Amino acid sequence: MRILVLGGDGYLGWPTALHLSDCGHDVAVADNMARRAYDHEMGVQSLVPIEPLQVRVDAWREVSGKTITSYYGDLVDAEFTYAMVRDFRPDTIVHFAEQRAAPYSMIDRKHAVYTQQNNVVGNLNVMFAIQEIDPEIHLVKLGTMGEYGTPNIDIEEGWLEVEHKGRKDRMLFPKKPGSFYHLSKVHDSHNIEFGCRIWGLRATDLNQGVVYGQETPQTKRDPRLATRFDYDAIFGTVLNRFVIQAVLGHPLTVYGSGTQTRGIIDIRDTVECIRLASENPAERGEFRVFNQMTESFSVEEIAKVVANSYDGSVTVEHLDNPRVEQSEHYYNVVHTGLVELGLEPHLLSNTLIESLFGVAESFKHRVDDAAMRPTVKWREASSPMRTGD
Repeated sequence: MRILVLGGDGYLGWPTALHLSDCGHDVAVADNMARRAYDHEMGVQSLVPIEPLQVRVDAWREVSGKTITSYYGDLVDAEFTYAMVRDFRPDTIVHFAEQRAAPYSMIDRKHAVYTQQNNVVGNLNVMFAIQEIDPEIHLVKLGTMGEYGTPNIDIEEGWLEVEHKGRKDRMLFPKKPGSFYHLSKVHDSHNIEFGCRIWGLRATDLNQGVVYGQETPQTKRDPRLATRFDYDAIFGTVLNRFVIQAVLGHPLTVYGSGTQTRGIIDIRDTVECIRLASENPAERGEFRVFNQMTESFSVEEIAKVVANSYDGSVTVEHLDNPRVEQSEHYYNVVHTGLVELGLEPHLLSNTLIESLFGVAESFKHRVDDAAMRPTVKWREASSPMRTGD
């Protein structure tokens, strides 16, 4: 199968491309290197050094004998997007190429607008390219569990059977996103469902939980193949941040009460979910949704798991929550679709966290302590969200 991975230089896009290539698929990656530019803008860096994309591609060819084609360009540029799809002629397009951080989207008006334009317009260009060039292409789109928010009912896999005043219908599950980033993902989902319903596109929307981990079997084969490891308060995910704080002897910074509950997933399961979705495509006209998570924990529970796994003293510091979110809420998610396709989840364990401790220990000299403190607030105490450029 020919698979084009958009955002193929990123934290998840790169190991996904390697996994798909290792499984025998003909893979291409595309990226505009915006994620690397965010590091310069924010004044941070990946904990683990990452090589330029071409070095990564060359290293993969050396260790595997397999070639990954690369494209450099921006999906917001429709001409580039069309030309790339015509050139590679993919059977499947895996779409990771969006600004992915909720805090980044909440910095100010400029970052909110950029996130919406980059994500929504880029996704629309991909949809139109598929519809006009080859409607048989299967779009596998990375969404987020954050689209749903924390409703007081079970979260179904994308769709909800509703009875209202004696009549029944099937509709997309109601969304209550918590940031301008999550809102952009909701817009993507609605646009893709429209394309499936009106044009007959085939698409799988993967609403993914919080990802943890940094290594996959493929990235471990050569240091040049490493993917990034974000720990800062803008792009870092909570478990990864806690691991580094434990290694440095810093308190684990829990926002608010820590009772906020979220779905999580191991990076090794993320890449396997993409393979399963790609090799088992949706039908023409089908908008298929999978909740791509394996377990759920509160932030406080994650902190306890990290503390109990670390061979040393660990403390917890509760900070004022910079986000606007419910601290006490119901959270029960249906996530059976990918398991039915064959996913065998890696559940959170001491063994996994211990391996992360090793990564953090090796590169702790690269940590910027100040970068782990939250600086972006969803709502200032005495003023609306900042609007400066």
